[in-house]
Amino acid sequence: MHIQDILSGSMPSLSFEFFPPRGVSAWEDLYQTIRELEELRPSFVSVTYGAGGTTREMTHDLVVRIKQATTIPPVPHLTCVGHSAAEVRGILERYAAAGVANILALRGDPPRDQPDYDWSQGDFRHASDLVRFIREFNETGAHPDPRGFGIGVAGFPEGHPATPNRVTELDFLKAKVDAGADYICTQLFFDNHDFLDFRDRCRLAGIEVPVLAGLMPVTSLQGMKRMAELAAGARYPAKLVRALNRAHSSPEAVERVGIHYAAEQCAGLLNEGVDGIHFYTLNKSHATREIFHSLGLDTVG
Repeated sequence: MHIQDILSGSMPSLSFEFFPPRGVSAWEDLYQTIRELEELRPSFVSVTYGAGGTTREMTHDLVVRIKQATTIPPVPHLTCVGHSAAEVRGILERYAAAGVANILALRGDPPRDQPDYDWSQGDFRHASDLVRFIREFNETGAHPDPRGFGIGVAGFPEGHPATPNRVTELDFLKAKVDAGADYICTQLFFDNHDFLDFRDRCRLAGIEVPVLAGLMPVTSLQGMKRMAELAAGARYPAKLVRALNRAHSSPEAVERVGIHYAAEQCAGLLNEGVDGIHFYTLNKSHATREIFHSLGLDTVG
């Protein structure tokens, strides 16, 4: 299903993100997670993409399996890093042939072993270049849907780590939308005020496409530290830190606090008329299922 159709409904979209695992046993665990979350009738699921080719083929395999074996529309990530225009065209052709309807277009992070990665040597320096290329591919009629691929891009409520100037950051985001993006999915955040202000600034900048809120419940103190690394310095509000500090001696209590906090975030966002909520699941279903149950979202469909 094309993302324009998914996001045109009267209800906010509710979606999940997975990443391709490495070990065989982890694959089976992931398929079980997907089966469990399918019962919640998500609007779509996205699948991440490894920098420098580390998990790119696995991303394709997972996307195709989700497309063939479930009722959930898959949205594969596609990044600028390390790709020529010919390689991206080949990837798009494979996804089009498999009936995949949507792509999340990202600049991506350079491989960790290439800290001095030279962006000028590739065909795509910015995510807007990739969005434009996908839109041009759509115009060739190579996709079975006359509209071609639906295209998503990333947004950063707490600011992009490489763009401290928040005015310039919105200019870059608008360039991605003007190039042809259909929606924005944000990086994770823990303070709804950051998201709501970001959404308002998008509208003031003339960005009118749907903005989906990215959430990740804290389920362990170790995971919290890892989130801060992955999200390039995610900001943890004092209210959340105090609650986690009270529960720090009990892993179960930490998880309960994290799920409760994320559920409160969801309730607040729904009350504010959010276009959609995107859950970063870390390939686990428990926390997301608990949030759905607490809000009655498992009864909506």
